[in-house]
Parts: sequence; structure tokens; C-alpha cells
Amino acid sequence: MKPPMPNLAEEYEALMQFLYLAPVGLAQASLSGEVLMLNPKSAQLLMPLSRDGRLDNLFTVLEEVAPQLRSLVAAFDEPSGVVCDSVRIHTAATAAGQAVPQVISVSLLKLEGLRLMAVFNDVTLEAQREQAGLAMKLNDAARMDSLTRMPNRAAVRDEIQRAMARTPSEAACGFAVLFMNCDRFKQINDTVGHAAGDEVLGLMADRLRATLRPYDRIGRQDGAVTVMEQTAARVGGDEFVVVMDDMRRPDDVHAVAQRLLDVLAKPYGLGARQFHCSVSMGVVLRAQAAGDADAVLQDGSIAMVEAKRAGGARYVVFEPAMRERAARRGSIAADLRAALTESQLFVVYQPVVALQAGAGVSFGVEALVRWRHPVRGVVPPLDFIGVAEECGLMGAVGDFVLVTACRQFVQWQQQLGPLAPRMLAVNLSRAQLNQPGWVGTVNDILRDTGMDPQRLQLEVTESLAAQDEGVQACLHELKALRLTLALDDFGTGYSSLASLHLLPVDTVKIDRSFVSKADTSPHHRVLIEATVRVAGSLGMGTVAEGIETEAQAAVVRQLGCEKGQGYLFSRPLPAGDVAGWLAAAAAPVA
Repeated sequence: MKPPMPNLAEEYEALMQFLYLAPVGLAQASLSGEVLMLNPKSAQLLMPLSRDGRLDNLFTVLEEVAPQLRSLVAAFDEPSGVVCDSVRIHTAATAAGQAVPQVISVSLLKLEGLRLMAVFNDVTLEAQREQAGLAMKLNDAARMDSLTRMPNRAAVRDEIQRAMARTPSEAACGFAVLFMNCDRFKQINDTVGHAAGDEVLGLMADRLRATLRPYDRIGRQDGAVTVMEQTAARVGGDEFVVVMDDMRRPDDVHAVAQRLLDVLAKPYGLGARQFHCSVSMGVVLRAQAAGDADAVLQDGSIAMVEAKRAGGARYVVFEPAMRERAARRGSIAADLRAALTESQLFVVYQPVVALQAGAGVSFGVEALVRWRHPVRGVVPPLDFIGVAEECGLMGAVGDFVLVTACRQFVQWQQQLGPLAPRMLAVNLSRAQLNQPGWVGTVNDILRDTGMDPQRLQLEVTESLAAQDEGVQACLHELKALRLTLALDDFGTGYSSLASLHLLPVDTVKIDRSFVSKADTSPHHRVLIEATVRVAGSLGMGTVAEGIETEAQAAVVRQLGCEKGQGYLFSRPLPAGDVAGWLAAAAAPVA
């Protein structure tokens, strides 16, 4: 049986119905763009683009939004094929009197070398979804720290703001903010470079992620368990923040804080080297949180500075009184910058005397910095030395003292002859010892001032000399300049008598906390005697600091200490008064 003959009229009618109802725009045109056929959807999409309301030429209609189409067709040499696929054009269609942004996709196909088939699609919703997805990705990127792949400051601000915005009933579940800063990160950067520093930051971030979980179960002594939400973020440089949310008991923060301190203090391995980088932490509890998220972060930073001032590697809970102290330190820091440029700093000198009979009349002086403020008067060192260290000015202050004291010492040598001090002692700071090329700076100062290096004694605190390998390397370089080194405040730091031989020092200065009890405490006398004996066996001299009474002087003299300084002999003197004191001290007793 033969198949039925096709009904061409019915097929044509079906094709026209399909074209009429198709949800996409279909148009046929000549190679010059003259429209031969288009369906209603094409007319709907193209009409808003026509200036004169005519749709007789595709290229003319699309000239302003897709001018490249005409040249694309002219350059297409194949008799048939895809000229362009899904070219997007942005326009505006009128709907209910409002301008509605539209995105139309245009595809052109060349047919039989003579005609073009155009396909138009309204892809506005698809473009909007893509734009929303891109915006979300950009927003996520803007809220993510690129180095550690942790949330950044913007993200953690939002987290804190949400916690603070809770109603009083919701706020019964408290929160805490833990603000952390590395104690010795600058030394890592200075020692092995910023790339290694970045690697350490990445390792710290890994430890935070491993230690903190989105929902942490905190066991308590009473056997109960607290479940709380936690978020860790890097907010800049070597600073990290942890937000603890849904806290049932404020005391739970202490367990987390201590756990973080312990984990982050463990050594970091970079190749064959091990680095120690503890953190100082400021903790802000819900009860003390005031203002907005930025204010809470600022309070956390203030408490963190208090932790550093207390020695670092610990946490301190924020108290409102800390804001006033921070403001005062900020004021002092600003004034101190002006003091360095306006010659408000000056140097005083405390004599160092020989204690043992037969040592002859031999005096040295220790240079000490003072600040004459135009409003406050003379500012005690305790009020500004710590601030100078925190704001990065201690290096400049220390260099000022070294230059000034060397010039003054050379002047005494020239003016006083045999009565002049025999030795000049100057304290060093961590900032100076960590400054690249600082040994060269010292050498320049010696040359420019004419200071004999063998008459200069540079003093470094025990804790600084014993802890830092970089500092010890710098001390060995200073020794090569033929000057002498002293270990200051011995007995209060991290070294011990057993490790004293490892330090490149010539003199040990016994801390005043031991000397002040020398005449009343057998325990302290034993410690002083042991220090004198060990130092002597290593060829080191000894100086007792802070001698205030004849009884203290008698004890340290009996125990073999070579030199002493303190108020018993003299308070720190202005440079102009030193000559008179030296003359009086050297005069024979009648």
C-alpha cells in the first residue's frame, strides 16, 4: 500500500502556525539584511530597537546595539554555516509605561549562500541570574582574605553586628570577640622575608581552623556541655579575630582563649627552621560591648595591647577604663613624635662607682633619656618608653640617646682630663637591634663623634638577649666593633646562670629587685653571690643596680660585686652637673 500523498497546504499551514506561536524570534533575510519573513516574537523583540517603527532591514534595526553584524556577514565566505552564535545585545523594552532592561541573544545562520536565518531569544532572566551569581562571587571575594582563605574584616564586622542587634531576650545567649596579634611576627619578616612570613600566617590560619569548629562543644567542671558557634577571620596583617556566639556562660570564653594561646604558640616549621610566634589576645565580652562592630574590634585591639604590655603570650579581658589609658597613650605618642623634632628630649647621666677597695677612683656613667614636655613638664620614662616601643619610635629615641651621650662623653674627655668618666653605658632597644644595618649606624656614630669604642658599653636586657637569635647575632657584630656589652636587669628574664656563658656579654648588671633585699633576705644574698661567682669565672664584670642604702652597698661589696649604681651614690644628673659631682667624689676625705 502506497503512503498517502503529503498535503502541502496543510504542512505549510502547520509551519506558519509554528512560526507564529514559537517562543523564540525567527526571521529570514537577504545577505544585505532585507527582511523576507519574521514571526510575531521577532517583531516584539525588535520593535523597541527601531527608530522609525520599521522592520524591513535587520542590520538597520540593530545598527546601534550590534553594528558588527553587517561586517560579520560580509566576512563569512562559506556558502552556509553559523555566522555568529548567541551575541547578546542590551536594550530597553517598554512595558506598562516603564523602562524594563532587556537582554536579547542573536544568532545568524547563512543558508544556501543567499539567505540569512536569524534567531532571537529574550535572555533577560538568564542574564540577571548570571549577574546575581557574579555579584555574589564578587561579594564573597570581597569578604574573603586571599592569603588565608578566611573571612576578612568586612565579614567579621557583619557577624559582630548581627550578634549585637539581637533583642534583649535573644541576647541571653552571649557572644565574645577574641582579637589576636602575633608577638614576634615582624622579626620573622625581617629575618627570613615576607614570603616566609606569609607562610607562617597561613599555618596560623590552618591551626585556627583545626582548633575551632563551626559549633564547638565546651566541657565544664560541673559535667555540663556548652555548644557555641565560632567564626575565625583575618582582619589585617598579623591580626586574627574569633567571634564566639551562642555562649551560655561567659566563663566558656576562657577555655577557648587559653586553648588558642597554647595551639598558636607551638613552633612553626619552615623548611629546616623552627620559628616561635606566640600571640597576645584581647577579649571583649557581651556585657562590655558598646557602639557598633568597629567599636568592639577597637576595644579588642586595646585589650590586646594591654596583653602585650603585660609581656605577651596571654589574653586580657577588656574593661572600659582601658579606653582612657589607650587615649592617653595615643596622645603621648603624638606628642613624642613632635618631641623628636623639637628637641624636647634630653639625656641625664647616673654615675657608676667602684665598690671594691684597691680599685682606685674610677667612675662611669649610664645615659638615660628624659622628656621635657612644654605642658606636662618632665615626663617620667615609665610614661613614654612603653608608648615609644608600641608606636615604633623607640629606635629613633635610642639613636638620639646614643649620639647625644657619645658627643657629651668625648667633650668630658677633652675638658676634664683625668676626672672624666672612664666608661659610658647606653641602653639598647629591640627596635634598634632589629633594624637592618644598625651595626653600621653604630660604627658611623663612633666615627662621627670621635667616641673610643672601648669606652662604650651597650646594655641589653636579659630577656631580649636570651630569647632572640637575631638579637644575639647582632650583639656578636657589635662586639666586633671593639665595644663592650652588658646584660641589664639580670635575674628578671629568661636566661639562667647555666646559660650565661652562651651570651656575648662582658658585664652582668644585677637587677635592683635583688639588690633591694640584699641586707634582709638570705635567699637574695645567695642569688647575688652565685651571680658574682659565675660571672667572675667567665671573665665578666658585675654591677649592682639600685643601691639606696649603706647596708645594701656593704652586702654587695662583701659578696664581691665590682661596681654599683643607685641613689646612694647619685641620682641621674644633667650633663652640666656631672663635672661637679665627679670632682667632689674624687676629692680626698678630710
